[in-house]
Amino acid sequence: MTSIDVVVHGATGRMGREVVAALCREEELRLVGAISKTSRGDYLALPDGSGSVPLSTDLKAMLDQTNPHVVVDFTNAGSCMNGATIVAEHHAALVTGTSGLSDQNLEQLSGLCEQYGIGIVVAPNFALGAVLLTYLAKQAAPFFEYVDIIEMHHEEKIDSPSGTALALAKSIGEIREFKRNVPEKETLLGTRGGDYQGVTVHSVRMAGRSAHHEVIFGASGQTLSLRHDTLGRDCYMPAVMRTIREVVNLKTLVVGLDKILGLS
Repeated sequence: MTSIDVVVHGATGRMGREVVAALCREEELRLVGAISKTSRGDYLALPDGSGSVPLSTDLKAMLDQTNPHVVVDFTNAGSCMNGATIVAEHHAALVTGTSGLSDQNLEQLSGLCEQYGIGIVVAPNFALGAVLLTYLAKQAAPFFEYVDIIEMHHEEKIDSPSGTALALAKSIGEIREFKRNVPEKETLLGTRGGDYQGVTVHSVRMAGRSAHHEVIFGASGQTLSLRHDTLGRDCYMPAVMRTIREVVNLKTLVVGLDKILGLS
């Protein structure tokens, strides 16, 4: 394969715009089409001034027109799942960073891989540091009795907790059973945060935030804090580009960037 043709689903959103710009910088990856939620004309001007690509609100029509190797999806859980079958029927691979996918959704995606012989990669977070945060947290988990996860995002994030925080809680919770303090009196309901098998998760939503995750372990007389801060969306792009290259060689569902990076 001399080049990999890519369609971006959610191309006019915050992450979609970053993906479009990053694809323009890659010689062997070629953006051939873009999908937006609402009508914005028939063409999307490329940010590097090199021209434009077809733009549509109709994913099926775009795939019929462009026949891409890979669709990159940064939309929402509903749009992702609605589009996944269309992508699979066109025998294109799928890379999605959409959060909020349920276990049932993942089962459906796995079934599409098996039925159509395609690769799908679902990554709650494409930041290398966030992936390493999970990796390091799993190494620390056996040595501590308590753990809290604090995640902070911008005010427009629609899901809570973040997909990264939930993936963190699940990966840590599989290692051991943690203790969780339950106060005798909770004067404000919900202040102890969410509970996933003893892992406590707190979500903060406010303007001025991007994406921040902190894992705090506790044991008698000591704590250990691991934290990752996303300062700009450009940090996701190297891993997104790498995953596009990898997914065309897969025939199964892969959940988590750690598997693409060889960390699990």
